[in-house]
Amino acid sequence: MVLGFRNPAPEKIIIGTVVDAVSGQNLPGVSVSVKGTTTGTTTDSAGKYSITLPPDRNILVFSFIGYTTQEITVRDQTSINVKLQPNSKTLSEVVVIGYGSQKKQTVTGSVAGVNVQTAAPAQSDSFYANPTFNTEDYNSIQENIFLEARKNPLSTFSIDVDAASYSNVRRFLRNGQSPPKDAVRIEEMINYFKYDYPQPTGSDPVSITSEMAPCPWNSAHQLLHIGLQGKTVPTNNLPPSNLVFLIDVSGSMMGPDRLDLIKAGFKLLVEQLRPQDKVAIVVYAGAAGIVLPATPGSQKDRIIRALEGLQAGGSTAGGAGIKLAYNIAKENFKPAGNNRVILATDGDFNVGVSSNAELERLIEEKRETGIFLTVLGFGMGNLKDSRMEQLADKGNGNYAYVDTILEAKKVFVNEFGGTLFTIAKDVKLQLEFNPAQVKAYRLVGYENRALKNEDFNNDKKDAGDLGSGHTVTALYEIIPASAKSGQPLATVDELKYQKSELNSTAANTNEVVTLKLRYKEPTGNQSKLLQKIITAKQSNPTKTSDNFRFSVAVAQFGMLLRDSEFKAQASYASVLELAQNARGKDEEGYRIEFINLVKSAQLLNTSTSRKGDK
Repeated sequence: MVLGFRNPAPEKIIIGTVVDAVSGQNLPGVSVSVKGTTTGTTTDSAGKYSITLPPDRNILVFSFIGYTTQEITVRDQTSINVKLQPNSKTLSEVVVIGYGSQKKQTVTGSVAGVNVQTAAPAQSDSFYANPTFNTEDYNSIQENIFLEARKNPLSTFSIDVDAASYSNVRRFLRNGQSPPKDAVRIEEMINYFKYDYPQPTGSDPVSITSEMAPCPWNSAHQLLHIGLQGKTVPTNNLPPSNLVFLIDVSGSMMGPDRLDLIKAGFKLLVEQLRPQDKVAIVVYAGAAGIVLPATPGSQKDRIIRALEGLQAGGSTAGGAGIKLAYNIAKENFKPAGNNRVILATDGDFNVGVSSNAELERLIEEKRETGIFLTVLGFGMGNLKDSRMEQLADKGNGNYAYVDTILEAKKVFVNEFGGTLFTIAKDVKLQLEFNPAQVKAYRLVGYENRALKNEDFNNDKKDAGDLGSGHTVTALYEIIPASAKSGQPLATVDELKYQKSELNSTAANTNEVVTLKLRYKEPTGNQSKLLQKIITAKQSNPTKTSDNFRFSVAVAQFGMLLRDSEFKAQASYASVLELAQNARGKDEEGYRIEFINLVKSAQLLNTSTSRKGDK
């Protein structure tokens, strides 16, 4: 034995899981590094990590966008689980203006690795040239009113699986601000959450569930709850994908809550790809270009390297980017597959084809080729919500707003099939109310999804699309024929040439409504019809399902945020009671997050009311 010689300490492997300290959700993409070295790794889609600790180091650093960085000293442990605290201030330096927030920074940078196809002079986005104005844009919403069933027996609308409104509203409330009323689309808030409806059992890809009970915010009224469940197709059985990532890299996309978050989100999606899937990447700023040609899902490292090389800078030639992306998708078209462009942007197009009408016509033309469109919104201060919602609608796709990496995980990992794989297109509903049972009714939300009654049987009329495993929920507030409600109704004069008395069928049945649903196969042009009759059998208020109570809680919350003229006795206390008693399994923590969000809004409302009293 040689005196004075000591065996060096062995390297140590540390494993663990990183979660959000508030919601408890696993955090993917967290940077885990050994302090003072270049050794590092990131957490996988389940929030797990494994890292080798050198013998002369004992501090691990955990950092991620929107969270407070945490340093942990390693002692004898080989397993370290970490809870990161959300910290919205780390997203950016913001200045509150009006109802939004804006990032204050200089626009620099360039588009990296782009083979430019069309040229255009570079310029700074107008929003950043003058960062003193909030330019967020939302379509005006005129709430659905009560309609008299005897003179307006039919209600027709397209389904909506978009969920952007909820995550956008959440962003406002987390920043201590009330959202603009027109940012609150109640149907999107309801449909942000999944519900436990039965899977379809026959050849049709959708099941229909209904339930009726007293209305919590107006005891003289009833609520009709309608639930649609799309057939869940196992990932291994899904058709091959031909995807084009269309990424806005203009100056307005600079920052951790924009391009950095886009990269992190798309990396999660890349990890879900199979060898039979293909991905191309197209970017646009002052011009549009191809960063990555169609590449199989087996080459994940190549796709991720292309994403990591992107930088932001320049103006926004959105129209040119959309055209190029569709051309790439067409070149790699899979006849029996899933062909889709995934657009990630703040929607602020200002070069080339930029008007809403032009872009919508372009998207409508391209959807006829069998290529669908998913739109992902990012950023704050100049978010063009109205434009992105319309583009997704016209492109047979869906629209989501991504404010955190957890939202990216929800869209790309938890709901992978529903987000990217359509099982039924042009899905629309038509309800015929029986005036012997219903005095009046109103559809809660879906204002921008209304269709003419004649559109229901018109197979040329576009409507919403349903993805694998998606659920869709709709609520009708009903004034029973026997009710003595003081609710003012929208009335018309008595009709001169129509029958005013009820026919025998209406008067001698307990049927409340006949519900019809039309849908097309993803590659079909002719719709199929489903039908369900809903009777006057009323559910016991104490035995309503979690589906009913939670969806009603979300709807009531939306009405409070909108200060709806129909909110009657709605209250935050009622919302919380309903939601807390209908959490169900809540494996991902979305419902407890909602409950905490309601509490935040309640505090904000109380604070605002007190200021108003002064």
